[in-house]
Amino acid sequence: MDSSPSLGCVRVGKVRIAAVKKVSRELIARYPDKFTTNYESNKTVLADLVDAKTKRLRNRVVGYVTRLKIVEGRRAAAPTEISEESDRE
Repeated sequence: MDSSPSLGCVRVGKVRIAAVKKVSRELIARYPDKFTTNYESNKTVLADLVDAKTKRLRNRVVGYVTRLKIVEGRRAAAPTEISEESDRE
C-alpha cells in the first residue's frame, strides 16, 4: 500500500522563489514591449538586459516572464470575449 497522498486530478503549481517573481515583474513593468509569449525570444532579450548569475536563475526568470505575458494576454482577451457575447443578445 502506498503511503504517499494521492493528488488525483488536482493540478499542482510550480513553486518560485520571491526573487524570481520580483525581478520578473520589475522587468515587465520597465520593458513591457520587449517581452513576448515566446520563451526563446525572451531569453535573448533578458541576456541583453540583465547579467544573470547562473543559467538556472536566468531560465527561471525567463520562464516566469513568459508565463506572466501569457496570463496577461488571456486577461486582455477575456473581457473582449464576454462583451462580444453580450452584444449579440
